[in-house]
Amino acid sequence: MSYRVTRRSLLAGTLALVVQAAAPLCGWSAAASPQVSALGEDLWLVQGLGAPLLVARSGEQLLLVDGGEAGAARALTSLLSQRFPRAGVQVLINTDWHADRSGYNEAAAAAGARLIATENTRLWMSTERTGGTGGRVQSPRAAFARPTDTLFYGNRTLTLGQQSVEYGVLPPGHTDGDLYVWFAAQNVLYAGDMIVSRRYPVIDSASNGWLGGMVAALKLLMARCDAQTRVIDADGLLVGKADLLAQQDLCFTVLQRIAESYYKGETRQQFMASQPTREFDAARGDPSAFLLQAYDSAWGHINEIRRVTR
Repeated sequence: MSYRVTRRSLLAGTLALVVQAAAPLCGWSAAASPQVSALGEDLWLVQGLGAPLLVARSGEQLLLVDGGEAGAARALTSLLSQRFPRAGVQVLINTDWHADRSGYNEAAAAAGARLIATENTRLWMSTERTGGTGGRVQSPRAAFARPTDTLFYGNRTLTLGQQSVEYGVLPPGHTDGDLYVWFAAQNVLYAGDMIVSRRYPVIDSASNGWLGGMVAALKLLMARCDAQTRVIDADGLLVGKADLLAQQDLCFTVLQRIAESYYKGETRQQFMASQPTREFDAARGDPSAFLLQAYDSAWGHINEIRRVTR
């Protein structure tokens, strides 16, 4: 029996090895099945593989925005090959460096995809780091899995067939490497963990996220929206401009109360006891983790917090 090695089979073998090596690194269960929802022509939302992710298609080209967890990479590869049998991933955009969103980097890079992110996201992936929300030390990502096409500020536009896709840097709210992506034809806006609508935001202070930056980021995102824009929040929910405004109101209100507490000389315990999220708790749940993150990260911006505007 003879065997012929082709470029496609070689890439498939490399991809399988990368996915197999990455699988034990997270707690994602292979028993879970992804859910796919259409967002318009040639754009889909995928959930159930870690954090939500987007897939855009033009002919035989695919663009991913985030990639779920590393342990789900094999399932994502299988999903893509089943739904788009003649298409390959050309571009993968990371909205931040966290593992639940960037777990497909190794697989995409092995298949020759272009990896896009902010420069700060690349830097966080290049060093040992401690997650601000859990204190877990994480090793640097493999060099080939780090973004190579990065930006420091502003926005850019890429073309995927007939689709125009805008992506740009956000002020440091969730992390200091957050990115938004806007699909013009479908009028869909996505910004990873920056947007939440049914719970409190996560501020990764170890990555220089802070509440004032989140207020500024939400202002920038609202300027990108109109009444028809569909916004994908961090949990994969479809929301709109009014939800961004509601989150900005929450963040601004809490930031002002932090400022008042600082300038009155209160302790953190006194601040927490004042119930600074009292009017939001019924809709968003337990604020404890959010308030600790917001309060502690604001100390580094004490000269700015009274100048932040809605």
